[in-house]
Amino acid sequence: MQFSAAQLAPLIEASIEGDPEVIVHSFGKIEEARAGQLSFLANPKYEEHLYTTKASLIIINNDLVLRQPLAATLLRVKDAYSAFATLLDTYQKLQQSTLTGVQQPSYVSASATLGENVYVGAFAYIGEHVSVGKNSKIHPQCFVGNNVVIGENCILHAGVKIYHQCVLGNNVIIHAGTVVGSDGFGFAPQADGTLQKVPQIGNVSIEDGVEIGANTTIDRATIGSTIIRKGAKLDNLIQIAHNVEVGDSTVIAAQAGISGSTKIGKGVMIGGQAGLVGH
Repeated sequence: MQFSAAQLAPLIEASIEGDPEVIVHSFGKIEEARAGQLSFLANPKYEEHLYTTKASLIIINNDLVLRQPLAATLLRVKDAYSAFATLLDTYQKLQQSTLTGVQQPSYVSASATLGENVYVGAFAYIGEHVSVGKNSKIHPQCFVGNNVVIGENCILHAGVKIYHQCVLGNNVIIHAGTVVGSDGFGFAPQADGTLQKVPQIGNVSIEDGVEIGANTTIDRATIGSTIIRKGAKLDNLIQIAHNVEVGDSTVIAAQAGISGSTKIGKGVMIGGQAGLVGH
């Protein structure tokens, strides 16, 4: 895919300085970009590379004052970092949109419902009475258990496992190897010193706009739901135990462990390897 500066500018509300017909076909870091690539400058630390880069098109902030002329065409915006993120997101969505249909071999239950433009990759399993919303992409080797609901525009990367009865909202992204809905760690001590398993009959509810990194585990509730609320972002290698509630737009970094029945509010930031005790 390739785009001109004139085509990209309206997407990020940019003004153009230079050739509006310049063409770019990929992205590059400003210190490494080549001709035909799009780059950006948001951090003043990298300004020196603005004058040496080979990038054909560069996104910069409106208030940046140039010290010398540039060969590249510029897209001036209010926030260069956010504008670059918007273009990356648009580019990724265009790539995903080309994936449709059910690859073989895979298994899709006759009782499952797949919306328009859904993609199911090879060796995936879609169980009974599963509902998948339009434009969602389920990559190879995913498992989607019985009675799971997946909303619109979701992406399940390779090897994701969604256990039975779990619910995903719209625009949810789950990266490779993550498990959603495995049993919570519940055992009742017995008089003879043994441990009796407590059945985990709840589910996991993941609301709209959540993104979950690779190899994270989110346990189903004992009763009710483990809940990841709207817009939360979870890194790789996180453990979320049974009946936890993670608030809207909360961010949790890698290797954190959240014990059972913990309640986390809105907009919380939890650093790597942090541990939260239960209840």
